[in-house]
Amino acid sequence: MKVFGLTGGIGMGKSTAAQLLNERGVAVVDTDDLARRVVAPGQLALREVELAFGSDILGPNGQLRREELARIVFSDPVARQRLEAILHPRIHQLWHTQLQTWRAEGKPVAVVVIPLLFETQAAGQFDSVICVACSAATQRERLQARGWSPEQIEQRNAAQLPVAEKMARSNFVIWTEGALEVHARQWSYVLPTD
Repeated sequence: MKVFGLTGGIGMGKSTAAQLLNERGVAVVDTDDLARRVVAPGQLALREVELAFGSDILGPNGQLRREELARIVFSDPVARQRLEAILHPRIHQLWHTQLQTWRAEGKPVAVVVIPLLFETQAAGQFDSVICVACSAATQRERLQARGWSPEQIEQRNAAQLPVAEKMARSNFVIWTEGALEVHARQWSYVLPTD
């Protein structure tokens, strides 16, 4: 099985890429989805996050208040590192387990979406790394459309490698400006076909 790591800056098209790949029948696991799973009510990681950051990060229904946790960790690099130390090993184990399952099933290609792929030193675990990217102006427009403030955008970007460095360190770059069809067509040049 050929395994690709997919990364990119926030709002640059990783989720759209994952959807396009799923529609083509490619096995995709998104670590953002795994991150939500490990902090679901009843999970040990949620309890550890609560102990580290206080009960204010939980809503009345026991769900993680993501915006409150983000407010804390994106304004304090030490707090962010503490959160990553709780979550990243669990997320890493989950995507590795998924890859083992797909290998056993004989899947020809798999893609793991990891926003912090280079930051977590995961690049060496893939046959190739793909970065999805767009201009800073388009990124800003996309994130503002989600309701993010300029400060939130700046904090999230500061927490990751600059997208230019991610692009330079990747084997392939998918440019996500413009029409969805243009984005989709680029995958034919990157992923092996059946």
